[in-house]
Amino acid sequence: MPELSKEQQILMAMRKTLGAVIKDLTPPPGMKHPLSKDSIEDVRQCLALIAAREKELADLDGRGGERPHYADEPQSARVVSIAGLKRNRKD
Repeated sequence: MPELSKEQQILMAMRKTLGAVIKDLTPPPGMKHPLSKDSIEDVRQCLALIAAREKELADLDGRGGERPHYADEPQSARVVSIAGLKRNRKD
């Protein structure tokens, strides 16, 4: 994996910091959120802009197809054993 550029490092730090702030500020169910609806929407827009720029940079680096996946998620590729295949010779 190539080393991340300064911009990529900044975007990653901003995304992680906003995520931590959101986690710290999220109230238990049933309680009122301490942030206004406008502030919540602003944070959402910031995260969307960060994600969009991270995707642009990944596409430029040729890493655009990366997506997270679960370990038990079905794989799109399957391993096929070639040990049982026979070769047809035309002599």
